[in-house]
Amino acid sequence: MEVIVDRCAGLDVHKKTVVAAVRSPGTGRRKRDTVVRTFSTFDADLVELRVWLTELGVTQVAMEATGVFWKPVWQVLDEGAFEEMLLVNPQHVKNVPGRKTDVNDATWIAQLLECGLLRGSFVPPVEFRQLREITRYRRQLTEERGREVQRLQKLLEDANVKLSAVVSDTTGVTARMILEALCDGERDPEVLAGMAQRKLKAKKDLLARAVPGRFGDFHAVMCRQILNHIDYLDRAVTDLDEQIDRLVSPFAEARDRIDTIPGIARRNAEIIVAEIGVDMSRFPTPGHLASWAGLCPGNNESAGKHRSTKTRHGSPWLTSALVEAAWSAVRTKDCYLKVRFWRIAKRRGEQRALIAIAHTILVICWHLLAEETTYTELGTDYLAGRDQPEHRRKQLVNQLERLGYQVELTAA
Repeated sequence: MEVIVDRCAGLDVHKKTVVAAVRSPGTGRRKRDTVVRTFSTFDADLVELRVWLTELGVTQVAMEATGVFWKPVWQVLDEGAFEEMLLVNPQHVKNVPGRKTDVNDATWIAQLLECGLLRGSFVPPVEFRQLREITRYRRQLTEERGREVQRLQKLLEDANVKLSAVVSDTTGVTARMILEALCDGERDPEVLAGMAQRKLKAKKDLLARAVPGRFGDFHAVMCRQILNHIDYLDRAVTDLDEQIDRLVSPFAEARDRIDTIPGIARRNAEIIVAEIGVDMSRFPTPGHLASWAGLCPGNNESAGKHRSTKTRHGSPWLTSALVEAAWSAVRTKDCYLKVRFWRIAKRRGEQRALIAIAHTILVICWHLLAEETTYTELGTDYLAGRDQPEHRRKQLVNQLERLGYQVELTAA
């Protein structure tokens, strides 16, 4: 194949070592030369790798996205003067079976790179990589808090404390006061019910019947540990919120634009900004962004037959944030997204409709960031105005006929 890049390097990255293969113009009958060296992944050795590649005149570097091991290598090489660095999907650089070694893998990557056959993945700038890490960790802690609350409810059911049947939040003010008293040894139902606050004062009789159940010393020890863990997670999430506010402040305008979309709250907007960035020049069209995120239908056709069109795997953090926003938008009154959801759900089911709304929200995000504008609500009648009258009439008639009616239309 035609060589496009004169001097390039392919890296096979592992936890302890990096195998680098450099391809360059050969001498004599050899059209291309290959030089291979192995480096340790300690920082000083990675700097030596960068210097060595620079001395050989390498202009482009490619490596596989291997877990988290590629990150320190990328950070060190990113400080060099290379024209382009590519982080490629391992599925895109699979070699032919047989004779698999680290040297062969690095050489194969370099050969694909010199022929221009590799496509780099999206690697955001360092400030967005940091924002990604902290928003993902905050979400993990939030989910862990939810699991702790479920463990607390399971423990209370084991003790036959029916607190969740009376209060809506077992970690709310009234429930927390009652649980603290139970852990301290209080067992008088009237005293426990007397701790009711605000609206729960009208449910003192139910509270007195719900507690103390069979709450014993064992349950007190377990309950105390769970409550302490919930408090720790609350403090940790609060601290992370402060750090995220500091990191996202340079991109606050973009976050606020995304926050105008129905269904998206401030914290979800921060996750979206962290995952896709604010520079949409990386994605020429909304379709490119949706494809990268794994929220567009697949395309699998062979011999005239269309096979599965399920979405492929994308960023789970971005997908979960968009799906959560889609559920919120579906429950929003007088919202275009809600009408679109139910129109699709009637034909394709609610799960497919939900992914379609998540895709629509991502497309809206692209337009808001690329055009530097805010969301404009289209209204509930927008889709009805775009319907073709004849098509709509046939559709409604077919629905009535399937229900067993004979339909005769008379113009009004």
